[in-house]
Amino acid sequence: MNKAEILAETQAYIKKTFLDEGTGHDYFHIERVVTNAKKILETENADPFLVELAAWTHDVGDYKLHDGVDKSNELISEFLQTLQVEQETIDKVLEIVSQVSFSKGNTPTTIEAKIVQDADRLDAIGAVGIARCFAYGGSVHNVLYNPYDNSKDGSSVQHFYEKLFKLKDLMNTETAKKIANKRHQFMENFIEEFYQEVK
Repeated sequence: MNKAEILAETQAYIKKTFLDEGTGHDYFHIERVVTNAKKILETENADPFLVELAAWTHDVGDYKLHDGVDKSNELISEFLQTLQVEQETIDKVLEIVSQVSFSKGNTPTTIEAKIVQDADRLDAIGAVGIARCFAYGGSVHNVLYNPYDNSKDGSSVQHFYEKLFKLKDLMNTETAKKIANKRHQFMENFIEEFYQEVK
């Protein structure tokens, strides 16, 4: 199986597995991450096959979708082995995926990991990021907003301060930084308007 066929099979698997996922980590999120990664690849010298394969698989086995247990290594390996992907490539994909997550706090060690991390984080901010924040909050029964609770999981609005507003300054590539600036401003405008409405 050549690289194009592997990517096509991977996309089909992700679509089948994630299409109806309701936490904001659905197929279309993953597709947007791939699109973001390709956009960043235009200005970065990286392995496009590795970047795209890791972008497609970055949420496979994610702890948020498996009751708090990270199954990324196990499930990504199993799937890629069915496509007869070389073990060296699988290992590189696993390494990239392990460095994507915000909550794990890992620093990307390769340009490929930097690109996929940026691509994923771009989808967590801006208009789409706002929509995903509230979709995820609803899926785990977080309240929309609680002015008396500023704890980490106190509300979906609190998540802006715990994570979303931090992402702009954590981008690795120049392309992502430019996109992030605009999306960050949109979120700030949204939160300002939100507070005006809940006064």
